[in-house]
Amino acid sequence: MSTGPWYGLAVMPHQPIGLVLTRTSRVVSRAFDQRLAEAGGSLPVWLILLALKTRSTRSQSELAEVVGIRGATLSHHLDGMESAGLVTRRRDPASRRTSLVELTEAGTQLFLRLREAAVAHDLQLRTGLSEQDVTRLAALLDRLAANVGPPT
Repeated sequence: MSTGPWYGLAVMPHQPIGLVLTRTSRVVSRAFDQRLAEAGGSLPVWLILLALKTRSTRSQSELAEVVGIRGATLSHHLDGMESAGLVTRRRDPASRRTSLVELTEAGTQLFLRLREAAVAHDLQLRTGLSEQDVTRLAALLDRLAANVGPPT
């Protein structure tokens, strides 16, 4: 490697992989956000609906943990979702301090639309890739994550 104008640091022969990964992640994330928006949702709404539909999660605190956001942030999203008629919240009779969250019929319908959008996005991402490519990509991404920190 040669040194360049980067304050005496060695110049890499290729773009840094972290930069490529960051740029790619932004493009893919924006495309996914666009698809979800076209279907009437957003990433936080999709993650909440997905957790409610596919897990036995019912309490607000469990839901925050599964979705990976803080309780206050979840409350903000649930307020909007409740106002839109997508979920209901009620106190757990067994523990008055626990709020239970449940999907409504409108929430189930939005889940189905967002699921279609997510599947279409995934199929688009897989265009031109074999199953072996996808498996290798997943392994490489796992390796990059392991290289920078503890498993999540």
